[in-house]
Amino acid sequence: MTRASSDALVDVLVVGAGAAGMMAAIEAGRRGRRVRVVDHADRPGEKIRISGGGRCNFTNLGCGPANFLGENPRFATSALRRYTQHDFVKRIDRAGIAWHEKTLGQLFCDDSAKQIVRMLTDDMAAAGVVLSLKTGVTRIERSGEGFTAILSDGSQVTAMSLVVATGGKSIPKMGATGWAYEVARQFDIRVTETRPALVPLTFEAGLLETLTPLAGVAVDASVASAPEGAKARKASFNEAMLFTHRGLSGPAILQISSYWREGEAVVASMAPGRDVFEELKAAKASNGKQAVHTALGHIVPRRLAESLCQREGASGNLADLSDKVLRRLDQAVNAWAVKPVGSEGYRTAEVTLGGVDTAALDQQTMQAKAIPGLYFIGEAVDVTGWLGGYNFQWAWSSGWAAGQVC
Repeated sequence: MTRASSDALVDVLVVGAGAAGMMAAIEAGRRGRRVRVVDHADRPGEKIRISGGGRCNFTNLGCGPANFLGENPRFATSALRRYTQHDFVKRIDRAGIAWHEKTLGQLFCDDSAKQIVRMLTDDMAAAGVVLSLKTGVTRIERSGEGFTAILSDGSQVTAMSLVVATGGKSIPKMGATGWAYEVARQFDIRVTETRPALVPLTFEAGLLETLTPLAGVAVDASVASAPEGAKARKASFNEAMLFTHRGLSGPAILQISSYWREGEAVVASMAPGRDVFEELKAAKASNGKQAVHTALGHIVPRRLAESLCQREGASGNLADLSDKVLRRLDQAVNAWAVKPVGSEGYRTAEVTLGGVDTAALDQQTMQAKAIPGLYFIGEAVDVTGWLGGYNFQWAWSSGWAAGQVC
């Protein structure tokens, strides 16, 4: 792409060459605005490239405001409705990128996530956007009605509009920082509490020791949050759950992690929709000499069945066990309440929960209400989606919204 001069004047400076930043830059460039994008990484769209196992879960057919968290999740409504998942699919189709739907409306590239990165960089080039990689921002200053950015190479850029698209704190090995929050605070914009989200949960050492034999076991489960108090963030998800050497992972756990808080339990049903008591009772009637762990192993994975039987003190043949013991096994399978001690943190979190306070932003433009020309988009904002392409759609939608006016 075109090289920028050492001291440049542009209409729009976008900080962050991720999904939201590139989307905003394209839209602004297509309006004839002089746009420059800077990013400290050596390649654009790194989170796009690694997502979805390298195939990028780029949106979700069921995307809507109900799939998002934040102090005001309705804030996302305007951008999501004005630039929808169907709009982005049309963009993908025009670029000739083949895609397929997996479970629960999740859309992935047939080939490689690099195709989406290439589509975005090609669109930026066509719109005259200047992309500067390996270039960080060391300082932002208000300059008249615009902004001056001092860059890591010593040069400076003056722009009428500044778009902050640097994401949150998740996956620091990719260079993620809380820089967007620092900019917000510099301009007296509140930042809500931030924490890792869509992240595996961890157990204390004693519990881990008893569950170590289950590492690698996966089950289809219904996992619910079980917060205490009247203002509960009650939520549940029906997806796969995976036992790990640290605790629990899998889609159902990643989903519930956004709602879970320290000191609270999660409740897992590991044979959802099945009456374990009645099935064991029927097995007892038809073949009472069958070992209880064998019978339970027809309902849940064998290793899990053995662990649950051991934990509940259920051993021997079905014929020797009372209904009370069978009911305990039913509870152990479909009402397992467990308190994680924490999560794996930002190291493995897919996104950051919380961020720039949406009360300070215009929901149609993403512009800071008190600072004309300053925009926050994507993961930097206190809008966090479920697992399954929702956060990418927020990036496309919020970037598009800012790009129409910045």
